[in-house]
Amino acid sequence: MTGLSGTASAETLKSGRFSGDSGHDVSGAVTIERGEGGAVLNFGPDFSFDGAPDPKVAFGSDGYDPKTLIGPLKADSGPQSYAVPADFDPAGYNEVWIWCEEFAVPLGMAKIQ
Repeated sequence: MTGLSGTASAETLKSGRFSGDSGHDVSGAVTIERGEGGAVLNFGPDFSFDGAPDPKVAFGSDGYDPKTLIGPLKADSGPQSYAVPADFDPAGYNEVWIWCEEFAVPLGMAKIQ
């Protein structure tokens, strides 16, 4: 299966769609794929975020988990990829979060399955 990462050997583990939170507009597809180099979190070309200070990308399981922070959001729109640390198993999580670290509020979330 070829995923958003563009590698023919990538296997989609989970996928979902973003929705906004705290009055923010967030939309677009998200997938977690496993390939030769490990797991990658991919935002689709339809990803869109209306902007906010200090947006970060993280996982959660029925709520944001600060220990799963991947890093800052790379762009407010379009496709982007984030390497998942080798010692982190995304199978135990059912959400991907866009989280404002500065004000500790959710900006958007995708249920993934």
